[in-house]
Amino acid sequence: MIDYEKLMAYDIPEVRQSYGPRECAFYALSIGVGQDPMDRGDLRFVGAGPLTPFPTMPLVLGHPGFWLANPDTGVDALRLVHGEQGITLYGPLPPEGVVIGKTRVTGIIDKGAGRGALLYSEKELRDAEDGRLYATTRATTFLRGDGGFGGPAGPVKQTHALPETDPAFVRKTQTRPEQALWYRWNGDGNPLHIDPDVAAKAGFERPILHGLCSLGIVAHALMKTLCAGDPTRLKGLDVRFSATVLPGETLLTEIWPDGSFRIRVTERDVVVLANGLAQFE
Repeated sequence: MIDYEKLMAYDIPEVRQSYGPRECAFYALSIGVGQDPMDRGDLRFVGAGPLTPFPTMPLVLGHPGFWLANPDTGVDALRLVHGEQGITLYGPLPPEGVVIGKTRVTGIIDKGAGRGALLYSEKELRDAEDGRLYATTRATTFLRGDGGFGGPAGPVKQTHALPETDPAFVRKTQTRPEQALWYRWNGDGNPLHIDPDVAAKAGFERPILHGLCSLGIVAHALMKTLCAGDPTRLKGLDVRFSATVLPGETLLTEIWPDGSFRIRVTERDVVVLANGLAQFE
């Protein structure tokens, strides 16, 4: 069972990480950038010519790993899912360097016995040499098996309401059947994304795609649509993971001019990323 005070004060060790062109290109490829080899704007992210890191790469740098699986957290790690994700970008990453990621728990909400709990966390990614802040990432983890421990019932983060009009833009992305097997090498070792037996125990028909992979896909669509392909114009985004994506499914990103967005899986007509809002200039 969760010990509220202990988990709020849980020390997640900082992560020092070196990266270079290989890691940058791999991240971009793992979220589907480069599917069109004639798209010259995308080739810079995968190492054709001078390399530009894809703007959402800070999500996977300095990542603390699957720390919630540590027994001393008191969390039922088998039943947790990624609920929400946000990122604020303060400036572009250089194509190589050393960064430090420090993650901390910022809040825990007890939804009640049988209803689970919400864990809010935040990671700051800084340059290891001069301390420059590249990005702040925010995550909500839905702890499906951990409600009723006597923690606070709020405040709960409010989600963004999408416009009532039809989306102005729609972009289609075909995910690949093996995409989760590639994406996990960015540092997410949760077996839910690779082990069929673990997926079945968690209630899924087969391993599911990482939420952060879907987020990278939507960031690519947003950059192309709202930022005229300029990665420096994307300043951040927030989104709720409303349903799972199975590798190989087709994603439709629906976008409004104010930066609102969502993703729908065409094969099941299910919204899998909801209440999204991008910040751009």
